[in-house]
Amino acid sequence: MPIYEYIAENPEQSCRICAKGFELMRPVDRAPLEVCPLCKKPVRKLVSRVNSPKITKPISVSDAKSRGLTILKRRDKGVYEKL
Repeated sequence: MPIYEYIAENPEQSCRICAKGFELMRPVDRAPLEVCPLCKKPVRKLVSRVNSPKITKPISVSDAKSRGLTILKRRDKGVYEKL
């Protein structure tokens, strides 16, 4: 089930929960919330930030071997040699 974020359309006239924003787990097939479940004031769905993995530098051959990975080097067209 995805987590959706909501915030009040008018924070001055809403409860402290929706004024700051809240997260809610809802099934994908349900329509987005239109009102706060507590104060019944209008809320809008936020576009969440995406969590992406950090891009790191490639690991060295010795690091890869120590982690149990097989290292192959291309020698010819379609021919690889194990290092």
